[in-house]
Amino acid sequence: MSIDYDSILETMIAAAREAGKLTQAHFERFRELEIGVKGPGDFVSDADRESEQLIRRRLLEIDPTWSLTGEEFAPVDGSDPEHRWLVDPIDGTTNFLNGQHYTITIALRRGNQTLCGLVYDPVAEEMFTAKKGGGAFLNGEPLQVSRTSDVAMMCIGTGLPTPNLSLHPGAYARLDAIRAPIGAVRVVGSAANSCAWVACGRLTGYFEETGFVDTAAGILLVEEAGGVISDWWGRGPDIYERTGCLIVANAATQAYLLDHLKDVPPKNPAA
Repeated sequence: MSIDYDSILETMIAAAREAGKLTQAHFERFRELEIGVKGPGDFVSDADRESEQLIRRRLLEIDPTWSLTGEEFAPVDGSDPEHRWLVDPIDGTTNFLNGQHYTITIALRRGNQTLCGLVYDPVAEEMFTAKKGGGAFLNGEPLQVSRTSDVAMMCIGTGLPTPNLSLHPGAYARLDAIRAPIGAVRVVGSAANSCAWVACGRLTGYFEETGFVDTAAGILLVEEAGGVISDWWGRGPDIYERTGCLIVANAATQAYLLDHLKDVPPKNPAA
């Protein structure tokens, strides 16, 4: 039986918009939110949990045999060994808790391929969508990565973890290694949104050590917008999906980052 992935993407979009309305109701009173702590510097709110519960219900209605991995609850392992949803109900939770832009991101995987995905910024009302082989779009308009090849004009995104996080070692050394002579460094505060900004040309590239649930949809966006994806040593998805050491960029920015990140690894580069 053939599967209508266009229809599935429409359901994903509807679920993300519904979750956007829910999270925005919390966002508008962000100073009053009840906040729990998952770990040092990693916050979770009622909005996170409610958003994931809503998205789970909508997605698992499509086919209850499919599996789902989210950020806030235990995975659902369905009887279908191939299809799995990846859901981050609020990517950029610290942004959210401080009244800054955040995203909702959903990806559908079949085996080791991402078939379709979205990154939704409810604050800006920006819906980034992609289907494998079908292009990347922002609110229905096609996307293309930046064509900038001039190093002085490159605008590169990253994250700067605080010292109590496991991702911290080497973070500021990497920043120092790449920051000159490029045009600018930006910390967007959401890995998903950072990938989306590469896809639409707001950033020429982005690198970080981050989770694949956060970036699966964004990686597809960048691929479909003509960008390139690798780990920090130029290796493919069998490595970066596991380690989280990710570069998404146009070709010139990827080449620049590969050259400047290679000597400041976060860990054994063969990991």
